[in-house]
Amino acid sequence: MLTEVFFACLQHDGIVSVATTSADGEPHIANTWNKYLIVTEDEKILIPCYGFRKTERNAEACPHLAVTLGSHEVEGHRGMGTGFLLTGTAEFRKDGELFDRMKAKCPFANRVLIFTPDSCKQTL
Repeated sequence: MLTEVFFACLQHDGIVSVATTSADGEPHIANTWNKYLIVTEDEKILIPCYGFRKTERNAEACPHLAVTLGSHEVEGHRGMGTGFLLTGTAEFRKDGELFDRMKAKCPFANRVLIFTPDSCKQTL
C-alpha cells in the first residue's frame, strides 16, 4: 500500500500531523517530523511520543485517526512538493519490541504510537 514516493517523502524534512477526535467529537492534532517515523516490514508506522497525551486519550475512545505528512523536496503530481493522507487505527505502547525500536531511534520517546494504515492517498 505504501508507495515509493511515500518512502522518498520520509527521507526528507517535513511535518507529520496526527488527527484524532475526542469521544465528544472535538478534533485534535499533534505533530512530529518525518525523520522520526519508522515503517515496519508489515507497513505499521511507528511514531514517537513524548507528549501526545490528548491524542492517546482520544485514540482510546476512538482508535480511528488520520495522519498527514509531506515534504517540499520530493516531486509530486504537479511539481515540487508532495504529501499524503493516511487513515487507519492506532494503539500506544510503552514497552515491547516496537517501543524498543522507537526508543533506540528517538531516546526522548516514552511511548510509541503504532499506526496501522487502512489507506494511503497521495494528495499533492
